[in-house]
Amino acid sequence: MSLILSLNVWAKRAEYIVELKDHLFFPAVIKIPPNEKIKLIIYNRDTTPEEFDSFDLNREKVIFPNKKAVIFIGPLPEGKYQFFGEFNPNSAKGTIVVTPSPERNERVKPLAENKPGGA
Repeated sequence: MSLILSLNVWAKRAEYIVELKDHLFFPAVIKIPPNEKIKLIIYNRDTTPEEFDSFDLNREKVIFPNKKAVIFIGPLPEGKYQFFGEFNPNSAKGTIVVTPSPERNERVKPLAENKPGGA
């Protein structure tokens, strides 16, 4: 029974979408609620790999061109947490803001839906 409950709780975890294009993160500021574990999905729309890196979040992950990566973060107390692209640190920068009333980010379409001639 506990396994079923655990999977059910995991399935309801909030997802936040970030797009990497032209060596920039969109959106560059992501607002999330405090004290909750969230799923961050990053789509790399560039033709080169990038490494998502954050000393504040203790996370790093290489994202290959036209692929996505999933990074779980939190639970975090209120505050600001910086992240950057290690291969392009002067342009690929962002901040996660943990605030009691976050605004949800717009979802971006997965890569398969953005192909020419796709539905």
